[in-house]
Amino acid sequence: QVQLVESGGGLVQPGGSLRLSCAASGSIASINDMAWYRQAPGKERELVARITSGGKTNLSDSVKGRFTISRDYAKNTVDLQMSSLKPEDTAVYYCNADIRKHFQLLPMPTWGKGTLVTVSS
Repeated sequence: QVQLVESGGGLVQPGGSLRLSCAASGSIASINDMAWYRQAPGKERELVARITSGGKTNLSDSVKGRFTISRDYAKNTVDLQMSSLKPEDTAVYYCNADIRKHFQLLPMPTWGKGTLVTVSS
């Protein structure tokens, strides 16, 4: 069994900062891309940031210059550092990773349960 567990969500004022963390655990052979998505009320889930197994990062235009994604390959974790937060960043943030389990040929997308980030004064 493989799982992703997010942490670090909460309430923050506009202009503030928050750091989300996601840890992968279980019978993991390898992890390819890791990413953060978010889903605001009434909206579709959208990609926020992605980091490849080689360390290449990709951020959505809406968060460029404010958010940073990083990864610890030894610990199988991925973090999202969020700064200059805006009310429109309010959403449930989901961790995603392409994980190949032991005795599995191909990696499969895996999702965490999400963590709520609320930006409000």
